[in-house]
Amino acid sequence: MRIVVTGGSGRLGRTLVTGLANAGHELVSVDREPTAHLEHPGITQFPLDLTDADATASALAGTGADALIHLAAIAVPFSAPEDVILRTNAALAQSVLGGAVRAGIHRIVAASSPTVIGYGAPRGWTPDRLPLDESSPTEPWNAYALSKLLIEQTIDMLQRQTGGDVRFASFRPCYVIAPDEWAGAPTQQGHTVLERLDDPALSAPALFNYVDARDVAAFADALVAALDDIPNGERFFVGADDALARRPLSELLPQFHPGTEGAAVELTGTTPAFSSAKAARLLGWRPTRTWRDELATAQATASVS
Repeated sequence: MRIVVTGGSGRLGRTLVTGLANAGHELVSVDREPTAHLEHPGITQFPLDLTDADATASALAGTGADALIHLAAIAVPFSAPEDVILRTNAALAQSVLGGAVRAGIHRIVAASSPTVIGYGAPRGWTPDRLPLDESSPTEPWNAYALSKLLIEQTIDMLQRQTGGDVRFASFRPCYVIAPDEWAGAPTQQGHTVLERLDDPALSAPALFNYVDARDVAAFADALVAALDDIPNGERFFVGADDALARRPLSELLPQFHPGTEGAAVELTGTTPAFSSAKAARLLGWRPTRTWRDELATAQATASVS
């Protein structure tokens, strides 16, 4: 397929675009600025201010794309004033997703976030059950989480407008770890993976969730291929099959999230707080990378070099 990815210059975007190109797709990466990380014969980079709705719709129509994956957003909670995060991410959703419909793109996918669930709320958070899945209630408590829920609701709105003529889906990738971060590069929050493992307080705000960016690329490949065959407008959690923790979450979660004691008893061994079972059931996708294997590989490579 010919696939447009917005935000292709970002942390997840670079790996996702490259992974889809390696899978045989023709990629158009649209972002404010091109990046040297996407030098690949199957990738074209297109600089664009995606908040300009008319320019975005026109540019998307010119790509002749079969599918669009929308990643572009302010990607870190509290990294900008709350009003800026909400205004920017909501505007991008309408501009890009609405523009894709106007451009006649048949398959449209948008990245949301697990934060829509509302864990970490200052006044407390008590889940009915764990692990969390797509049927868990959404209770955003900050502008970033709300903006991500608005992205999902923009998908719902556009689906109601278009009926079955356009195929939609959204996904909630867990804490993304890029390939170079296994070797010690800083993660999204500025800590290394090892630091997040050694100090549980660093991973606790995200409920110890994570996913390798290459697994997200494989998920996106499977999702785009299946859009015509699965129910329209589905949401998916996309995460590793274990937690980014050395101890079971049945012990750790109650320590950092009072009120989770009852639900957390299910999270024994390496069980994560988020379930990707729906993606396995509908798409046949499962993550293939774990922090134990990736850190061991990175350490072995470092010792050889």
